Amino acid sequence: MQATAKDLRFHSKELLNTVSRGEEVIITYRGKPCAKLVPIADDEKKAAAQPNELFGIWKDNVETEDVDNYLRSIRKGRFDAI
Repeated sequence: MQATAKDLRFHSKELLNTVSRGEEVIITYRGKPCAKLVPIADDEKKAAAQPNELFGIWKDNVETEDVDNYLRSIRKGRFDAI
């Protein structure tokens, strides 16, 4: 399927629905192809769905049990020079 840059601007939801059905959409600008919308492969979807290994890295840190006080201690003295 082909669509113009104007179509992309005003009908992006419909174009994304087309891509989600498995079709490729070629975006043209001034009559020349300039971009292609393609569906994400299943293996890329699975990789994106896996949790980040750094998520929860601070969960056992004693200093961050009270987040407000921890942030205040980090920022302390930041605006004293003004």
